[in-house]
Amino acid sequence: MKVYTKTGDHGETSLYDGKRVKKDDIRVESYGTIDELSTVLGFARNYIEDEKIIEIIYRVQRELFDVAGQLATSNDSKFPQKIQDHHISFLESIIDDYSAKIENINAFIIPGTGKASASLHMARTVCRRAERRILTLSTQAAVDPLLIKYINRLSDVIYIIARYLEKELKYVEFKK
Repeated sequence: MKVYTKTGDHGETSLYDGKRVKKDDIRVESYGTIDELSTVLGFARNYIEDEKIIEIIYRVQRELFDVAGQLATSNDSKFPQKIQDHHISFLESIIDDYSAKIENINAFIIPGTGKASASLHMARTVCRRAERRILTLSTQAAVDPLLIKYINRLSDVIYIIARYLEKELKYVEFKK
């Protein structure tokens, strides 16, 4: 199988359900940012030594394929693997678990005092951008509210694990 198809040479691509759209369509931007997020999470895994966190990231990366698939399908009935409540519950359990292991969650820190935490903070910012792109898409097309909720919780998961992995905390001081 060849990697190139030449069908995108004029700035269009096919969605999962076969519909052709411009490559800069907000739907493509949305699932493309999810792909970027998965890639950044894969990069971050290389700096993480905690096996439990590595397993969490692998699971999230797998679920992000479903998120991208939902976003890449204009006809919701054509993509069967949808984000559901149990996916969100899993993320919330991670947030609760790791929140209990750290202190000063409500303080601003300068992110990235180690490679693991720095790479996760990068993933967090990509996740938040993905959420913004998906919200823009939702103003133009139907987007499953559970998908938006999932991405919102995921940014919290990435944040809390990054905070947990910080080598030291460098707090931001606000001067008056």
